Amino acid sequence: MGPGSLVQVALPQLSFLTQIAAGALAGLAAAVAMILPMSRQPEGFTPAYIAASVVRRTEPDDVRFVDANVTHYSVGVLAGALYATVLALSSALFPTVVRMEGIGLVPHLVSVILVVLFIYGFFAHIVLPRAGGRIYEEQATAVRGQWLRSSLVFGAVLVVVGPGLVSLAV
Repeated sequence: MGPGSLVQVALPQLSFLTQIAAGALAGLAAAVAMILPMSRQPEGFTPAYIAASVVRRTEPDDVRFVDANVTHYSVGVLAGALYATVLALSSALFPTVVRMEGIGLVPHLVSVILVVLFIYGFFAHIVLPRAGGRIYEEQATAVRGQWLRSSLVFGAVLVVVGPGLVSLAV
């Protein structure tokens, strides 16, 4: 095959899509890991119910457990895909001084930090106010605290799981 053949053009895109899929899988693993700490907190799954209520355009009290879980895991998958995307971009920007499972440590940590900040900021300051109502008026601080702790758990799992899964796709 000559230069510019279909395979040569398609391989980088397929590699990137594979990395996104691996990141999504890492995000799913992080969302699954969040269940234990979420279940031990006073607000429990309230953040998942609030997020599902915004998606469904209903009150959090009207959201079914299944819908809250689907929303929770879907957001985990999307956040994992975001991690892989940010990792690809930051790998081009930051030098690879130390490698971890085949990916640069600095781009990996920058990606995790940015994703955790985005998750917390998006849910605590955009989704929660949109839910409004009693929960926003009475429990905003507690729910934001729950989202912060959940975001940090998500990030901790991503720090460990992300490099292994994404490096398989590289």
